[in-house]
Amino acid sequence: MLTTTTTRVVEPQELDDALAVLDREPVNNAFVAARVRVAGLDPWRLGGEMWGWYHRGRLESLCYAGANLVPVCAGREAVRAFAERARRQGRRCSSVVGPAGPTTALWARLEPHWGPAREVRRHQPLMVADRMPSGIRPDPYVRRVRKDEMDVLMPACVAMFTEEVGVSPMAGDGGLIYQARVAELVGAGRSFAHIEDGRVVFKAEIGAVTPRACQIQGVWVAPEHRGRGLSVAGMAAVLRYALTEVSPVVSLYVNDYNTAARAAYRRVGFREVGAFMSVLF
Repeated sequence: MLTTTTTRVVEPQELDDALAVLDREPVNNAFVAARVRVAGLDPWRLGGEMWGWYHRGRLESLCYAGANLVPVCAGREAVRAFAERARRQGRRCSSVVGPAGPTTALWARLEPHWGPAREVRRHQPLMVADRMPSGIRPDPYVRRVRKDEMDVLMPACVAMFTEEVGVSPMAGDGGLIYQARVAELVGAGRSFAHIEDGRVVFKAEIGAVTPRACQIQGVWVAPEHRGRGLSVAGMAAVLRYALTEVSPVVSLYVNDYNTAARAAYRRVGFREVGAFMSVLF
């Protein structure tokens, strides 16, 4: 009997089909969709391969296999196929991340071969906002970071990453890749901060952008300024920029144990619509 499914690397000429899959869940898929819209499907430009799961010749599911392994619109059979391909290839990513359902299923199949992970965050609430909150005054001092302020911004970025991920982004290559990513966001006008006396007291970035949704990342308040409401006013300012200039829906995901951040995001008008999962190596 002929098989009706297959899994292979998606070809660059299949861009429209890939975008159609990504557009099925624009909030969940914002990170991958943003990369594909900028780089296409050529692995060298994309920074990894895009695997496709095909049913009766039709592209139904995707899996981005780069620095992160990210399942996209993947049902049970697609997850099984992606896990087998990843197992054969061997681990090349630093994390497995994506919507909690398929990511949980993917990791269950990979853990016996790739585990143990350094950390597994099984439930990270996915939150969205599509309008400005009432009664919250955006921080008037939050603005786009200028290119000549990279030296001011980088210590805050490194502190945020180390606090969030548990390892310094300066390890390994000396931080070259991380600094390049920060510089890319600054150059694109998607890095925002409140700076006082040459130091960042609040920052956030709009890390992924598509016409239908964008994703805020890297939210951080300097430890000595926490508890003053800076995250609420700062996020309101970034949300205003995002809704006005970027996308009609703004998203983020947050660790479930970070109750202070979740409360701050709710005050700004974000609501929970799902969950992500992250496996960190």
